[in-house]
Amino acid sequence: MDKYSLLDKMTVEEKVTLLSGKGLWKTAHFPHLQIKSLKMTDGTYGVRYSPEQIDDNASWTISDFLDVVSQSANDEHSHTGGSEALFGKTLPATCFPNGSSLACSWDRELVYQMGKALAHECHSLGVNILLGPGINIRRTPLSGRGYEYYSEDPLLSGELAASLINGLQDQGVGACLKHFACNNSEYRRTEMDSIVDERALHEIYLAGFKRAIDKSNPWTIMSSYNRLNGEQTSQSYSLLTTILREQWGYQGLVMSDWYGIKDRPRSLKAGNDLAMPEVKRDKDELRNAVENKEVTMAELDASCLRMLTLLEHVPQRELQDVDFSQHHTIAQKIAEESIVLLKNDENILPLTTTKYKKVAIIGRGAHSPIIQGSGCATTAPYMLDRPLDEILDVANDDFSIDYAVGAPDDYHEHPQEMEKATELAARSDVAVVFVNTVIGEDGENGDRKNLSIAPTHESLIKAVAKKQKELIVVLSNSDSVIMDWKDQCKGIVETFFSGQGVGRAVANILFGVINPSGKLTVTLPNSLEETPAYLHYPGEGLFHHYSEGIYVGYRYYDKRKMTPCYPFGFGLSYTQFTYKKIELSKPILHADDTLDVKITLQNTGERKGKEVVQLYIQHPQTELPHPPLALKGFEKIELEAGESQTVTLQLTPTEFQSYHPALKQWIIEPGEYEIHAGGSSRSLPLSACVQVVGTKHRFPFREDSSLVQIIEDDQVFNQVIDLVAQKSNLDKEVIKKRLIDIAPELFCGLYVALTEFLGVDVTKDELIEVLS
Repeated sequence: MDKYSLLDKMTVEEKVTLLSGKGLWKTAHFPHLQIKSLKMTDGTYGVRYSPEQIDDNASWTISDFLDVVSQSANDEHSHTGGSEALFGKTLPATCFPNGSSLACSWDRELVYQMGKALAHECHSLGVNILLGPGINIRRTPLSGRGYEYYSEDPLLSGELAASLINGLQDQGVGACLKHFACNNSEYRRTEMDSIVDERALHEIYLAGFKRAIDKSNPWTIMSSYNRLNGEQTSQSYSLLTTILREQWGYQGLVMSDWYGIKDRPRSLKAGNDLAMPEVKRDKDELRNAVENKEVTMAELDASCLRMLTLLEHVPQRELQDVDFSQHHTIAQKIAEESIVLLKNDENILPLTTTKYKKVAIIGRGAHSPIIQGSGCATTAPYMLDRPLDEILDVANDDFSIDYAVGAPDDYHEHPQEMEKATELAARSDVAVVFVNTVIGEDGENGDRKNLSIAPTHESLIKAVAKKQKELIVVLSNSDSVIMDWKDQCKGIVETFFSGQGVGRAVANILFGVINPSGKLTVTLPNSLEETPAYLHYPGEGLFHHYSEGIYVGYRYYDKRKMTPCYPFGFGLSYTQFTYKKIELSKPILHADDTLDVKITLQNTGERKGKEVVQLYIQHPQTELPHPPLALKGFEKIELEAGESQTVTLQLTPTEFQSYHPALKQWIIEPGEYEIHAGGSSRSLPLSACVQVVGTKHRFPFREDSSLVQIIEDDQVFNQVIDLVAQKSNLDKEVIKKRLIDIAPELFCGLYVALTEFLGVDVTKDELIEVLS
């Protein structure tokens, strides 16, 4: 039976029920209509499945949901491989690198493969919708869920999200792109009103969603908890209908975040189709609103059709077995490609026997790695690589490896353990210290307190540095950390939260089995005070003003000409790459043209490696202000030592667009654009220029528009001259000359110019009619 026939057979009660969850993680089913239930679960980097809450005989309470939200990575079993967790008995699954780590791979194909693997694990459990990816902009490194999200840049976020979504949906598992929109902190997240100017909203905070939707068409999108410019996002018609459906053409289903509905009838009218989870009060309110004609049958049916269309998408499959060993290999590979080498003074890495024989491994993280953040995304890993075990395996008998914990606790120092660690470092040739941020302080419903690593870990670095100058620090953290200790070590390896395969990945990079190729997807600051959102985070009086506007992340540092700790796009390698040449396919670009940019790159080092070629645009100086640079393309390539390759990156008209808040539309400003290419936002050795014709656009003129602006538009200027000629005895050429002569000095607007300076008897209405 097709969906329209089904809809005709459904009662109002059934339609209302269809648009509400069934229990905590399912949708309603109607056997007599052959409508089956959909099963969904978190998360963004692992399939988190609790039979006690999801299976047919599951029972649940609000407490179960709160346990999900408050799940901590500090729970022993959530990061050491056990399956007992606060999330009931969560079944083991592959814990892939978290978003803040995964994105550092800059590798679309690798992210696609992760999506496929997640889909296979969904199939093994009968899961139809995986609630991810999350791609909110990492506006502040304090955000509690920053570890789930990809980047401070919308283009990179959208591209990688599209790859993950395509990997999932090509295997028949629906994605849920979230959280729409401007859910950029966890502080009082269901109450705060994100106040975002229109240009920043479109160019930064919505752009990643738009790109992901255009390139992958996710089956579902999740609205966020927060308010946006005065409206609850789950009941914002302008966001969910005007922008998402009418402007972007999205046809899929919108669901709420869990308990994110404040007013069920208003949310449905706005375009929020499915309310999750099951809440009797929400169903009663919607049914009553339909009966009272506050919600029309057409509005109800539109949401039901989207739900029925989603059900058509979802294939009926038998449960499948999963090759967890293969997925573990994928997780290791992603971790290897995502780890960022931040510092490598005197080529301390890779560790070789020609330089070092005795290696001290220090820190709790070497034995019990912190592989993920806290909250609803936390996954019970099927298996786990412990860095210490993997280091011993990779080092084999070529090195002498010893271990000391140094700092067993995040906050309380243990002098005896510290002394053992420093003594070990002193008698070794090199020390590798594993450190992390405080466990459990990054997660849902609360933000990080600061940007420091655990206090005892900072003490550990400083104590070891006094005994051993050959020092390497391995970081595990959700987002940026302050590195006051940076000058006390020669090497820094940034893993973020790299999932269950991090141990092998770190070992392979330390000993040179793998050449590091990860690049930062955020700017690492020198201090919290220099971050773009610092002055206005977390807001006041339940209003959170995004006062930095479009100057988010590297755009802010570039505009302010500030030198961060490490720039966006940065990452070292064990080889060197030389950017040789840039070529543009055409010197002049029209508004509907695509520009091909060819970049020739050579590996001028002594070993094979991968480089992320990054392409940035610099806008001409025009009416709209712009950041100095904006990322507009990238590609990760592998080169043998000495090998050269030419990469072609395409710039579509979209990449030249800016959102004009006064016109409320996207425009391309005319002028000379500079195209820059290189290995990071602060290392762009190649550049070329293209002349862009731009789109036809102009401000809507008013009676107080400046005379200069009027003169620049020949058609409107001539219409004004005609009006003045009709209202006076002046010759048109005389009028034209007088207006041009006074224009540069006149500041009080067109109406004043005509009535006071020319003495013309014209009304405002007559002038407005001409201008319109």
